Amino acid sequence: MRHDRYESPFSTRYASEEMQYLFSQDKKFSTFRKLWISLAKAEKALGLPITDEQIDELSAHIDDIDYEKVAVYEKQLRHDVMAHIHAYGDLCPKARPIIHLGATSCYVDDNTDIIVLRDALDLVIGKLLQVMKNLSTFALEYKGMPCLAYTHLQPAQLTTVGKRASLWLYELSLDFADLTYVRDSLALLGSKGTTGTQASFLDLFDGDVEKVKKAEEMIIKDFGFDRCVPVSGQTYSRKHDSRVLCAIAGVAQSAYKFANDMRILQSFKEMEEPFEKNQVGSSAMPYKRNPMRSERICALARYVLCDTLNPMITSSTQWFERTLDDSANKRISVAEAFLAIDAILNIYINITSGLVVYPKVVESRVMNELPFMASENIMMEAVKKGGDRQELHERIRLHSIAAGKTVKEEGGKNDMISRIAADTAFGLSEEEILSQLIPSHYTGRAEEQTEAFVRGEILPLLEANRAKMLGGAELTV
Repeated sequence: MRHDRYESPFSTRYASEEMQYLFSQDKKFSTFRKLWISLAKAEKALGLPITDEQIDELSAHIDDIDYEKVAVYEKQLRHDVMAHIHAYGDLCPKARPIIHLGATSCYVDDNTDIIVLRDALDLVIGKLLQVMKNLSTFALEYKGMPCLAYTHLQPAQLTTVGKRASLWLYELSLDFADLTYVRDSLALLGSKGTTGTQASFLDLFDGDVEKVKKAEEMIIKDFGFDRCVPVSGQTYSRKHDSRVLCAIAGVAQSAYKFANDMRILQSFKEMEEPFEKNQVGSSAMPYKRNPMRSERICALARYVLCDTLNPMITSSTQWFERTLDDSANKRISVAEAFLAIDAILNIYINITSGLVVYPKVVESRVMNELPFMASENIMMEAVKKGGDRQELHERIRLHSIAAGKTVKEEGGKNDMISRIAADTAFGLSEEEILSQLIPSHYTGRAEEQTEAFVRGEILPLLEANRAKMLGGAELTV
């Protein structure tokens, strides 16, 4: 590894080997060669003077890519596809005359891009399913554990730890639906020619429209697609890139929400992300246990969200049948968005594989706030003993203000229960009041909702897509 030039952190720190390969030069240019072979086979089958010997020669050199020679050709020709055609032709002298026959650069560029997008989406979907599996297990395990729920980041009522996880899980299920839809709607460009009219192929086949159509059908079948785009200019519509990045940005949004919640929960000491035996939380403060993985998700998610603007602008500024101002931008924006979402999912898998809950802290924080939340129930019990609802409402209001002052201004414990027990207007003993402070009585249908959602929707989804699911993720940092 060289250390005297810039290297992308996605390659050195964050993204997996699998995702890096999908956007590598080897993947791209070996796919170019497979596309040229597919084109030659289709043209031969439909009567053009191409021999088996030529096709065999091309097939024997799919992976023999001499990048130094390509660089020499590109410097001379100022055209990357032509550079690869010449380098491939040097390896395959018999096939040289028929490489790229009838095609334009986008035949290899755009079809390769769609193939890579499909394969990259498969990787993202596989990792997303693993996160969903991890969260499903967690949600069911903690479906009944009461915890504070928040609105405006202020304690509101109670929910359960598992129910909160079901909220994270629900958003991922929406992302899964979007990713799957976009992935399944991808279509190859096919063999459309310079402006999308297939004029060059019509000339090659002497005006035989059916042969033009058949050649394209044969090509798309070779790469596992069932259709190509119905109409195009020279390129596939750049809206495809925008749609794909918006779909993976949905995952970034969901992961960002989860990671922010985790950062707050770790500050509350209710939950933590995994913390390894030799992990250092701070170079200055040895006691620190920082939520660094959740913070990294947030950082990378922010990048993905901003990156979605690139293909949107590219799509909206393409002129007529094509312009080349898409090329440099999409080489960077599409690849790096996928590398970033891959890194996010790797971390998300890692965190959800080892989430830590501290039940005693969760319970303590619940009990500190429950007297306020139970005030209506306490009031109803007092009314049953003959109290005046309106008078008791006002007394509870005053007691809660006083108890809040004790907590906030004096640093004391919440003494609202003892205040009410001492107030003869309520006619309730401290034991009777405490009998109202059972956290599970204040979580509503949280446990039932979690059980119904996970077992009714998520587990069937996971089972139906079990073959697509990928395993755990190793983090390098």
